[in-house]
Amino acid sequence: MKADAVRGHLDGLLLAVLEPGPLHGYAIITAVQRRSAGALELRTGTVYPALNRLERLGLLRSTWDSVGERRRRCYELTDAGRRALAEERTAWRAFTEAIGAVLNPADARPGHAS
Repeated sequence: MKADAVRGHLDGLLLAVLEPGPLHGYAIITAVQRRSAGALELRTGTVYPALNRLERLGLLRSTWDSVGERRRRCYELTDAGRRALAEERTAWRAFTEAIGAVLNPADARPGHAS
């Protein structure tokens, strides 16, 4: 899938994979890839700046975790992040409904102009 496909939806993807609990950066990338059955492959150069931005916005918080001698940053949703995720889901449903109505006019509901 084209990298452009996630543009505008990256925040929602990151928030969604963090909903079940904290993950470190590579695990977040892996979770997106796994949930999308391999269709979405995010690059670290895209993910880490987005995670930092979401943290600055108060949607995520991070802590340092040690695994052996390695330290890694783990991210988790804040309450504001959970609210933002709910808003992202609502916006996504409206977006896909609107696009679907254009691409698949036969599926449009009766009474709506096509």
